[in-house]
Amino acid sequence: MNTNSQISMENRASYSITELAGEFNITSRTIRFYEDKGLINPDREGTVRIYSRSDRARLKIILRGRRLGFSLQDIKKMMDLYSPEGEATGQLTFTLEKCQEQLAKLVEQRRDIDEAITELEDGIEQLQDHLASGAETGKKFKKTIA
Repeated sequence: MNTNSQISMENRASYSITELAGEFNITSRTIRFYEDKGLINPDREGTVRIYSRSDRARLKIILRGRRLGFSLQDIKKMMDLYSPEGEATGQLTFTLEKCQEQLAKLVEQRRDIDEAITELEDGIEQLQDHLASGAETGKKFKKTIA
């Protein structure tokens, strides 16, 4: 979506489910799922859902949180702790704790992935060397990887 249409989307007062699905490249079903979980609450005109700027902003936060690996429960709590008139300390503290926990998980996953990559690279090199040597049996190779 180009910048001009993105700006006009951000400044609108209301959105349809189709518009939000298109803007965020998700399905209408995904948006309805988040609605069922109580993360967004569109108004209704009959059977038509009308999403506000606030719903759009919440959807943007939900999608970012999911991309970063947060659970829907944690995302909901982060958003529910927000109070435009009140103290933000509770929300900020909870969000900080969850961010630190998620970062630690991702660092550990990266370490595990790096180890797996190294093992695969070593294994591939051994397989290539074995094939290049034209070994007659797999017995020698079994001993080298055991």
